[in-house]
Amino acid sequence: MTQVDTIMDGIVVSLAYLLTVDGEEVDRATAESPLEYLHGADNIVPGLEQALEGRRVGERISVAVPPEQGYGTYDEEEIDEYDRDEIPDADQLEPGTLIEVEDENGFIYEGVITEVTDSLVLVDFNHPLAGKTLHFDVEILSLREAEPEELDHGHPHALDGFYGDDDDDYDDEDGRA
Repeated sequence: MTQVDTIMDGIVVSLAYLLTVDGEEVDRATAESPLEYLHGADNIVPGLEQALEGRRVGERISVAVPPEQGYGTYDEEEIDEYDRDEIPDADQLEPGTLIEVEDENGFIYEGVITEVTDSLVLVDFNHPLAGKTLHFDVEILSLREAEPEELDHGHPHALDGFYGDDDDDYDDEDGRA
């Protein structure tokens, strides 16, 4: 395997980061438990991926990612209204509860309940960070060429299971071979 010195498509990147939104910590990955992603495979938000292009191990950067390059703008049309009797256990639901809803094609969507009335349940299907500017403080820890299987799957092996791979070569509960 050849030495990799800059981030480009087909490279597995390991990084530590702190993500803040509106001054509050939302997520982090540390050097001891880093995030690995396959550059160019849409594993991370586009704005961060663009900012990391061409960077090197050891670099530290701060990036403000606007909603359009993060989780998208907030869309009022992503709020759906359901008759209370369509939602199982509606009596136990309250605003802020995460719920899964299956559409007519069998696809399952996660949403957050925003309101429960005597007859209706309102569910917001926007990503929780939609409409938000994301502030990343990032340190690039390591780079390596992706293995052929990682390129085929579109993510590093460290993420197997995370993307729902149905590979038969995994034999324990946490998805490791």
